[in-house]
Amino acid sequence: DVIAGFLYAILILIVFHPLVDLIDNFNLTYNLLTTSGTAFEMTAVEKIEEQLASLRIAKRSVLSQEPAYLLDIDVSGAAQPRSSRFVAVSCSGRSVRVFDRETLRSLQEYGGCPGTLSGVRFAHGCDSLVFSACSDGTVKCWDIRLATQKAAQVFHGYPSNVFISFDINCSDLIICAGTEKVEQDTFLVFWDARGSTGSASTTEEPLGVYSESHNDDVTKICFHPVKPSLVVSGSTDGLVNVFDINKDNEDDALVSTCNSDSSVSFVGWSGKGYEQIYCMTHDEGFCWWDLAQLDTEAPITLLRVLDARDAVCMENSSLDYLVGGVYHEEADRLLLVGGTSAGNIHLISCGTDGLSLVGTLSGGHSATVRSFCWNLAEESLLTGGEDAQLLLWKPGAVETSLAKKTSMKIASSVQKRVRVHNSSLKSRKK
Repeated sequence: DVIAGFLYAILILIVFHPLVDLIDNFNLTYNLLTTSGTAFEMTAVEKIEEQLASLRIAKRSVLSQEPAYLLDIDVSGAAQPRSSRFVAVSCSGRSVRVFDRETLRSLQEYGGCPGTLSGVRFAHGCDSLVFSACSDGTVKCWDIRLATQKAAQVFHGYPSNVFISFDINCSDLIICAGTEKVEQDTFLVFWDARGSTGSASTTEEPLGVYSESHNDDVTKICFHPVKPSLVVSGSTDGLVNVFDINKDNEDDALVSTCNSDSSVSFVGWSGKGYEQIYCMTHDEGFCWWDLAQLDTEAPITLLRVLDARDAVCMENSSLDYLVGGVYHEEADRLLLVGGTSAGNIHLISCGTDGLSLVGTLSGGHSATVRSFCWNLAEESLLTGGEDAQLLLWKPGAVETSLAKKTSMKIASSVQKRVRVHNSSLKSRKK
């Protein structure tokens, strides 16, 4: 029996020893992959830090005779490989200015608008069409190829509409604009954007409206980067709503409602597949949600920061405000842009564990920065602010244009829509 048991033990070792080695090798491989993944993540963040640290001012726009706050910036896409690219800026002086992207030379200015302009967007498929919403109840489209200041197309709202936000979807088919609250009415108004490439100036009436999902000013509209039917809206009522406009009615179209508990100043999309949304508030709060968890038991809130000014640790500096955000696809990282009243620009990384400072750009602006556009592929950055300056930042650049200007305050020309939110308002959906 002893000999038989001994032989049986040897047989077991012969049969199962390779399996034990296989398990050990698997565990070792898994540990290496996990470690490599962490290292890659750290490398991605470090790369962003290096990109930011290398940015220098390449160009600075020439001040116009009537300086104004630069409230929003958009860059055209290249319709053809060698086509020129443009920068459009929405200004507090009720005008849209178009610049050459590389030289920041002023090309065109569209002024004379009867109301305040809100936002500026180029068409995704045509780099010569630029849009902006106006408080006179219209969204205007200009064709910068034409030697005229007259809008190529005007999208009219309803008589009481005062537009303060807008966007155009990624397929250039639908325009959506958000209104101020007038009496008890607040609207998201939609138009068919097709036909805006025509040479003759035309006017368009709305396709329809959403009127039940917000009860105060709709301050921000943002379509999904790749899914043309999805749009997110933010309001001073504190709600951030996501709609699928392919649905037949507003109730069915409302995909989710998230409550920021404050007046919303900015909304955007982030995450792989852009399945996350985030918002900033007028009192410098930040909220971040994962829509992929809507049909699960997991919480959808990734991060909620009541006041980013207190949440970001800084040495020898401060965070006075938030401007907006951008999702870095390569690093799979949501980044926020903020700054100081003296013109310094902070880049802030978002994680589920909180906000952290990536780096700071200084020496460019002399007053609050109001707008930015970061080209991640080219590692370049455009910024505009209350000093009436448009700056182009590039890696290792040497500035050859105007020197830094002093702050120019034009408070009377800027409308600040900050209202006390209704703290008792509850989310209607998960």
